[in-house]
Amino acid sequence: MPHLPPRPVRRVRLAAAALAVCLASPVLGQVAPAAASSDRGGADPARRAAALVARMTPEEKAGQLLNTAPAIPRLGVPAYQWWNEALHGVVGDPQATNYPEPIGLAAAFDAPLVGRIGAAIADELRAVRGRKVAAGRVHEIGAGLDVWAPNINIFRDPRWGRGQETYGEDPFLTARMGVAYVTGLQGPHADAPRAIATPKHFAVHSGPEPTRHRANVEVSLHDLRDTYLPAFRAAIVEGKAGSVMCAYNAINGQPACANNFLLRQTLRGAWGFAGYVVSDCDAVVDIYQGHKYAADAAKGVAAAVHAGVDNECNVAGLFDSASFGESHRYVDALRGGDLPAADVDRALTRLFAVRLRLGELDRGDASAASPSAPLSGAGAVAPSVARSVATPEHHALAARAAEESVVLLKNDGVLPLAPRAGASHRLRVAVIGPLADARQVLRGNYTSRETSELPSVFDGLRQAMPNAELTLVPAGASATDGDPVPTSALQTEDGTPGVTVRYYPVLPATLPTPHSIGEAMQQFFQRSVADTPSVTRVEPRLSGDAFGAQAVLPQGGRAVASGYLVPNASGTYRLGVAGAATTLTFDGKALVSTPPGLSFGGLPTFGTVRLEASRRYAFTVASLAPGGQPAGLVWQRVSPDPAAALAAAAKDADVVVAVVGITSSLEGEEGSQNLEGFKGGDRTTLDLPADQRRLLETAEALAKPLVVVNMSGSAINLDWAKQHANAVVQAWYPGEAGGPAVGRVLSGAVNPAGRLPVTFYRDVSQLPAFEDYAMNGVKGRTYRYFAGTPVYPFGFGLSYTTFAYGPVRVTPVGRSTSDGLVVRTDVRNTGARAGDEVAQLYLTFPDVPGVPRIALRGFERVHLAPGERRALVFRLTPRDLSSVSPDGNVRVAGGRYRVSVGGGQPGAGVTSVSAPFAVTTAATLPN
Repeated sequence: MPHLPPRPVRRVRLAAAALAVCLASPVLGQVAPAAASSDRGGADPARRAAALVARMTPEEKAGQLLNTAPAIPRLGVPAYQWWNEALHGVVGDPQATNYPEPIGLAAAFDAPLVGRIGAAIADELRAVRGRKVAAGRVHEIGAGLDVWAPNINIFRDPRWGRGQETYGEDPFLTARMGVAYVTGLQGPHADAPRAIATPKHFAVHSGPEPTRHRANVEVSLHDLRDTYLPAFRAAIVEGKAGSVMCAYNAINGQPACANNFLLRQTLRGAWGFAGYVVSDCDAVVDIYQGHKYAADAAKGVAAAVHAGVDNECNVAGLFDSASFGESHRYVDALRGGDLPAADVDRALTRLFAVRLRLGELDRGDASAASPSAPLSGAGAVAPSVARSVATPEHHALAARAAEESVVLLKNDGVLPLAPRAGASHRLRVAVIGPLADARQVLRGNYTSRETSELPSVFDGLRQAMPNAELTLVPAGASATDGDPVPTSALQTEDGTPGVTVRYYPVLPATLPTPHSIGEAMQQFFQRSVADTPSVTRVEPRLSGDAFGAQAVLPQGGRAVASGYLVPNASGTYRLGVAGAATTLTFDGKALVSTPPGLSFGGLPTFGTVRLEASRRYAFTVASLAPGGQPAGLVWQRVSPDPAAALAAAAKDADVVVAVVGITSSLEGEEGSQNLEGFKGGDRTTLDLPADQRRLLETAEALAKPLVVVNMSGSAINLDWAKQHANAVVQAWYPGEAGGPAVGRVLSGAVNPAGRLPVTFYRDVSQLPAFEDYAMNGVKGRTYRYFAGTPVYPFGFGLSYTTFAYGPVRVTPVGRSTSDGLVVRTDVRNTGARAGDEVAQLYLTFPDVPGVPRIALRGFERVHLAPGERRALVFRLTPRDLSSVSPDGNVRVAGGRYRVSVGGGQPGAGVTSVSAPFAVTTAATLPN
């Protein structure tokens, strides 16, 4: 298949005289100060932005190209932080509503629900923004109104650690979920958006994590337009997303953030994108350091801006608003002739047009340069909005999303849990597994939600089954251990809930000025700290969370936390810290310590202690951190003999519920963990951790009904559970309400209807090499091209009731079927319980080159009472009917098709009905 040839970077050299004229011109030269708001009223934002940019000096312009944008007081431009995250909840507040990880939202197969979540996130985003601006914390993550979400990369391989952030492996499902999130977040008015969505990572980005800064992905034009680009096209063309983030890796020899085919030909050209492009964090640096695509920094930033990058995320800016002089690269590129002035002005005009549309620049003229100036106009935060974080309505939405995300994969009748007929006692349930009483696992990644007090799955079962006898059985030590110690178990020296933290700032540096974040980190651990604290205060807990936390020591320093640990239950505990350069002293003895350095994605370091309930144990946690945040204090209650504990608890139990899986600390972004089954944030096997496999085998040998609840952000090999357990449930990382949601599903209060948004394979032998991005190679990728037998297929999920479908009727919308179709059928609840059904429409294509084996082209989640019938109508556009030719043309191919509608893929063991139709007139569609 043909590959896309890389295009050379266009480098424009300016003569010295021409450059002098350019720097002195109104476009780049300094002019008389003027307020940013002088051109208001109904003026076009782009025209207002261009006029503002024309007043800036080269140095001022360079600073505005970075995510941490400084204020320009003479022009009335306030500082701004472009970096914000809201993947499934706002990161700027630890109490912000935490929805299920996107892979779980995808499992709900409910696009309107994702739209409502996007709108709720926008409410909280604006409230958090208002609080941070009012406090003068304008350079913190979360202080802006644009968010770097959704992640609509295709989850092509279950080994990728960040697949949990996506909507799964299918381009159509991902497109519908992405459009729903974008439109929900941005609101109905493109000229006055409530916030700006940023689909990422554009494009062809899905691991491996350890090589992402230097990897080159070879991909055919067919696979680009068939698999990797459709969701982005939908988010831009249909959803009208205001921003796009380019990826780290290179595609066909050209870095994604300097890729002319992606950014110029496709995004700006074919799709008509008019918003701004932001780089993934330090992806512009990768152009010249990782990929060696550009000879030096000036040429690297020039390549990015010329290709279409408007804003560079540079991590250094989070540690120093001066960004360690990183903006000088743009000035050097301008003066050296690598970067045309027009390219810079074009990028800045896009950025300031966005800020104007958000209302972020519409402040009073006298206060516009003040970071704490109150917002006005479209950017204002009304009192009702300011109180919109974690509202009852948002909590209810999170609960509904968690319930809808749960997938029932097997059930021989043991679920829902109920006393056996004729039983003389209450139902007795032994709840086992390292995640049974875990909380951190609920929240997933890219969220700052405080989890230590959230209800676990065990808590959820107790809430849903108050009349049952539930026994929690601690497991042995596991790689998933590490919940934050809750406030309820912490006391200060005077008995106040929480811990006393003393913050010691670093002393002024005597070392050379660092020019990169790497140099800054190396120097930081050589610097001294003050002898006396600058701040002493009581913190509710030590969460160790970088997202959303206010840095008491913005330039870093030492944080020393002290107090008492007061457990509510006696037992053996793993107690430790999450963070670098940290020492935990416990009960008068040094328990653990960690070396200095960055610990992004690292696992906690533990010691093992025996604790007695209600006893006070003195401790200190001393940590040296660049951001000034205390390290996290974590724990896990474990059993020294888990097999014996399980046998004792299961002896009188009617059923055993095992809660197993992995966490976002094991699979995630560019992690440092390298242990069995995991490497650098990715996975090397699809199996559960070895201790959990042994636990399940021990439980099965007890000859009691066994329910397995798996929590993960990716496909796990559940073949053993499918063969040996009585019921299998996939619960993902279900968010703040995940514990009660699982409890309500197992108890029968909720009838599950989630469907798998990814294929669950048996092992990695069924997969191509991780680095291979080809979809239809020797071993096809995802359900659309995979020819093997999975453990559970894409789209699969069961219910406590049954459904039946009526005949399928296919009607063309125009003179030819290639103009589109209307597909009609009906679905009826044939069981005794009310429940949701996810009706899925699949197409099989004519036998022509380039088509997938089968493809999802429609879905609808409907609720039906027993006996209720509902008409289903699917309207398929020509693009829905299309496939991609081997040479990359999007077309509606002529020939015979089949449309199937049912509760899953046809032939996957679920009810499905189908009908043939033919396309007699082929058609070619725009790319």
